[in-house]
Amino acid sequence: MSEPTISVVIPLYNKQLEIGAAVRSVLAQTRPPQEIIVVDDGSTDGGAEVVCAIGSPLVRLVRQSNAGVCAARNRGIAESTGEYIALLDADDAWEPGFLAEIAAMIREFPGCGLYCTAFSIISHDGTYPAPTPSERGVVANFFRESVHRYIAIPSASCIPRRVFDTVGLFPEGMKIAEDLYMWIRIARRYEVCFSPERLVRYSRVASNRSAASYTPEKTVHSFEELYDPLAPEEDREFVARAALGKALIISAKGGTKEAARAARFFAWTRTYRRTLRKVRVLNALPRSWRAPLIGLYNSLAWRIARKGL
Repeated sequence: MSEPTISVVIPLYNKQLEIGAAVRSVLAQTRPPQEIIVVDDGSTDGGAEVVCAIGSPLVRLVRQSNAGVCAARNRGIAESTGEYIALLDADDAWEPGFLAEIAAMIREFPGCGLYCTAFSIISHDGTYPAPTPSERGVVANFFRESVHRYIAIPSASCIPRRVFDTVGLFPEGMKIAEDLYMWIRIARRYEVCFSPERLVRYSRVASNRSAASYTPEKTVHSFEELYDPLAPEEDREFVARAALGKALIISAKGGTKEAARAARFFAWTRTYRRTLRKVRVLNALPRSWRAPLIGLYNSLAWRIARKGL
């Protein structure tokens, strides 16, 4: 097959301190992209000016009023011209061989709907390998393999343009777990290809995390709509996992009704009973207690997890 054309889409919202490194990591690729489209989603911190100062003919800045990360990604996809769309968040970065490995997988495993690589987690206390599969190639079962390991995150993913024509674009208005929503839709229709090479640096220490504050989502999309009672069990449980994990975040930020609705809808889960209980317990606590408690829990969980990385 001919060499695939790959466009890079980077949504930007108030990441002035990180966006320069993200764009430069794309420019440093051993296999350059066709273009780099940065969509400034109404930033107020000067991040767009950092992009303009880079001065590369490959980089194009698109500005829009603030509409959320999904709308920014969708705008970038619409503005792009490549056959494949590689995603990169503004606070993450690629190793020089990322696009070369993506292109190699496209040639070796054509027809997949999602191409991903392993990644490293950048934390306040160091850099750690994310738990991912060790095999290269088509993932046997995305939903089953994703239970205890990462297969896809936005910054380590590339999606063929034709896939968006089939499953639709990112769910605009969804602020939390929008990537999981998209992976579910793709994995139900297409095979997923994975490389164990750690070619992405995912940051947990950005100056501004997109989910740092919460207001009710204004969207028609939800995990409830993805639930299919006739789907295989691992598919249904993955949807429950995504929905309940999101409900924990929402409850911690004060979204009591939204979290309770998710807990009721996915009360049938067998695999994620523990997460279901955590949502219910957290939701029963005073709102002012929730964020500190979930923050402490996540901090302890990360300390335990990193010992095994």
